[in-house]
Amino acid sequence: MNAVPKLVVSRTLTGTSAWANSRVIDGDLVQAVKNEPRDVIITGSLSVVHALMAADLIDEYRLLTFPTILGTGERLFPPGRPPAYLEVLSAEQSGAAVLTHYRRAR
Repeated sequence: MNAVPKLVVSRTLTGTSAWANSRVIDGDLVQAVKNEPRDVIITGSLSVVHALMAADLIDEYRLLTFPTILGTGERLFPPGRPPAYLEVLSAEQSGAAVLTHYRRAR
C-alpha cells in the first residue's frame, strides 16, 4: 500500500526531492485544506496557521510551549482578531516544555 504524501506549503519551494513522500501544495492554501480528506497538522508556520484561522478551518491546537521569552515575536492569537474560544483537553510536561491540547469550545 502506498502512503499518502505529506503536504508542503512554501512560497519559494517548487520541489520536494529532499523529502520522501511529500508534495508542494499548488494554488490556494485554504482551498487545498478544504479539499483535503485527512486531518491537517501544521508544524512551525505561524503564517499558515493565521491563514487557516481566518478561514475558520482550525478545530484543535496542540502547542509545545517553552517558558522563555525571546524578543517580541509574533502572537498566535494577535490583538484585533476575533477571540478564539478554546477548552483545554490536556496539559503535560515534556522536558522543559509544556504540551497543551485545546479544541474549540462547544
